Parts: sequence; C-alpha cells; structure tokens
Amino acid sequence: MTHDIHVIGGGLAGSEAAWQLAEAGFKVRLSEMRGSGENTPAHHTDHLAELVCSNSFRSDDAESNAVGLLHQEMRALGSLILRTGDTHRVPAGSALAVDRDGFSAGVTAVLEAHPNVTIVRERVDVLPEGPAIIATGPLTAPALSDSIAAETGRDSLAFFDAIAPIVHRDSIDMDVAWAQSRWNKGDGTDYINCPLDKEQYHAFVQALLDGEKTEYKEWENVPYFEGCMPIEVMASRGPETLRFGPMKGVGLDVPSTGRWPYAAVQLRQDNAQGTLWNIVGFQTKLKHAEQVRIFRTIPGLENAEFARLGGLHRNTFLRSPELLDGTLRLASRPNIRFAGQITGCEGYVESAAIGLLAGRFAAAELAGRHLPSPPRETALGALLSHITGEAVAETYQPMNVNFGLFPPIEGKTKKADRKRMYTDRGRAALAGWLAA
Repeated sequence: MTHDIHVIGGGLAGSEAAWQLAEAGFKVRLSEMRGSGENTPAHHTDHLAELVCSNSFRSDDAESNAVGLLHQEMRALGSLILRTGDTHRVPAGSALAVDRDGFSAGVTAVLEAHPNVTIVRERVDVLPEGPAIIATGPLTAPALSDSIAAETGRDSLAFFDAIAPIVHRDSIDMDVAWAQSRWNKGDGTDYINCPLDKEQYHAFVQALLDGEKTEYKEWENVPYFEGCMPIEVMASRGPETLRFGPMKGVGLDVPSTGRWPYAAVQLRQDNAQGTLWNIVGFQTKLKHAEQVRIFRTIPGLENAEFARLGGLHRNTFLRSPELLDGTLRLASRPNIRFAGQITGCEGYVESAAIGLLAGRFAAAELAGRHLPSPPRETALGALLSHITGEAVAETYQPMNVNFGLFPPIEGKTKKADRKRMYTDRGRAALAGWLAA
C-alpha cells in the first residue's frame, strides 16, 4: 500500500480531511472523479473544493452567530478551507464570501503541492477495504451509492438543492439599484439592491407562480431542504412569504425616498473583480428562458446579462444518527468514515467542518490513540452530536449549524445576551478541549 488512508471525494469535506491527515504526517490518496472524464450535474470544473451554489460561507460573526463561531473554531484547528477562504475573500458585509474560482484553485494548488497527498482522478465504485473517508457529497456516483446502500441495508434519503443565478455587474442599472448592506453592516455597500413597490412585488410573485418549471421525474419525489428552498416554492406558500424572506426590504434605504422599499432583491459580489454578482436567495427550478424573462422584470435588472442561470440537482445523504458512531465511522464497517454533506450536514462550512473532524479522528486512530469528541458546547461538537445521534433518525433532514443544536444556557437570561453567552461558552469549551 502506497498510502495510509484513502479519501474519496475532493469537495470541501474531502479536501479538508486530506489536509488534516497530511499535516498529521499520514500519506493520503485523494480520489476525485472530476478530471477523469466524469462529472456531476452541478460542477463546472475539475478543481477541488469547487463551490457549486452560493459563494458565501455565511456569517463571520463569532460573537453572536453559530456559523461565525464555527469559522473561528475551524481557524483554531488549522482549517485549509477557512485559510483559503480568508485569502480569497470578497466584500460581503459581516459574511465571509469568496472569489469562487480563486478559492477552489487555491485549495487545489495547496493539496497538489503537499508531499503527503496524492491526487488521483478516478471514480471509485465500491467501499474500500482499508482505512478510508467517504466524502463524495450529495452527488455520489450511482455505483458507489449502491455500494453504500448495500452495506447499510438502507436506501439513502434524498432532497433537492437549487442553484441561484449570477448576473454581470455592468448589466445592472445603478440608476435604479443602489449599493447598501442591510442595516449598513460591513462597509455599508457590500450588496446591490433592487427595490420593488407593492404592485411590482405582487406581479413578480405571480410571475414566479405562473412560470414554467423543470419537470420532475419519477425518482425526484423527495422533500426540499428548507435552507435552500427554490424561490417559486417559497412564493407558493403565500403572497407575502418572500417579503419576510429573501426579498425583505427592512434595513435598506431607497436613495430617492430615504425609506425602506416594499420589497427588495439583493445581489452579492461573486468574484474578486466584482464583475459577477449572485441574486441572494434566488435558488430556482424555473426553466432557463423563464428565468431570463421573469428576473428581467425586477427594477434595475431589465437588461441583466446572466453569467449562470439557476438549476436544480438531486442530493442524497445517509441516515447518519443510526449508521455512524461518534467519530463518524460506519458502525458495520469501522474502517470507513463519512464526512461532508453525505452525512446530512448542510452548508459549505458545515461540510468542511465534518471533513476536518473526520480527518482528525482518522489521524488519531492511525496513530494508535483516541481523540475525544469536541464538547457539545462548541459549534463543532454540537454539529457532530446532531449528526451522530442527537437527531431523530426517522425524521432526519439536512441541518446547518445553529444555536438550537447547542446545550441550552442554564438559568434565566436576557434574549439579547443569549447568543453571546453561547459563543463565550463555546470558546471556553474549545480551549479546554485543545488543552487536554
């Protein structure tokens, strides 16, 4: 054997797992099918850690936000994904957003240069016999999915993930749209906003409802993930739903009136040059021609040119709470660990975080020692606990990290102080774990 462990899948989780293992001194074979003549319905390049949906890692606020705390914890553990994200950061208020091409190219270059990592462009169809981490993500190839299903005795669950469109910056009418972050966070101008009055908003909602959608096939009768809901599905839940979701106008001041708009569409910078902007929260299963027609009714986007239109793909994930142990090993085959979205976590950062933990657990096992799980008071520990046993297996659905996964704060507390209490407690718990 020319390697100590086999990591299958070169996405965010697999890249992070490979990095953690390589930095611990172990030889890693990193298999990625893209680049071997294979591809997925969602990827466009053969780069490792390609971002297929948004370019945002969400909030970077470690004082009052669970995902921001997760960022901080991952940085403390030497995360390649967070280090590269920081290097390729683009303006996004209090969020961490990245130049997607620079980011994935950066991760690829680092792993290609690491002496302990061998990247092999190949499709793996069966579960390996030796130590391995499966991080093939929600678009695991059918043969490997079948191998996993045969081993677990269960079919994988499934849901949809919808991709938001990207607009060329110079095609946005800035006489109508304006630059402002909600509540003027960040530098105050990190988003482009398109205002809609009441009549325009309701006409837009009706157009979403009437627009021609991608038709389902028989195998596609599966639930959506609430955190990545197609905008037309949100619209179908009631005429005001979007005004309290991705199209809320609160905290935004229309320059011509100084007042909040009835509704607003926000765009966020998608690359370092600022030439591409994605429409925030506009994941969609509308057909491409309908997207162009309907989205050009948004004030300021009448002449929008699209670098990418939205799309839809099927995601699969394990019923992890009953299949994986506390260190992410498959109970029936403890030589196999799973990491990333295939475990049922949701989000770029969460996927990378579970890859980080899988890599560290595997490195400890290869070194002949036991690594205790991070405390549940940490973001890492809360997310891991949810995946490996805290969630109810029968109703298990993909989940972002959030304070609801953390142990409750004891005693009476002011609501305004609670988030800070969670993050202060989490930092103390992580420090204790690292010092042990």
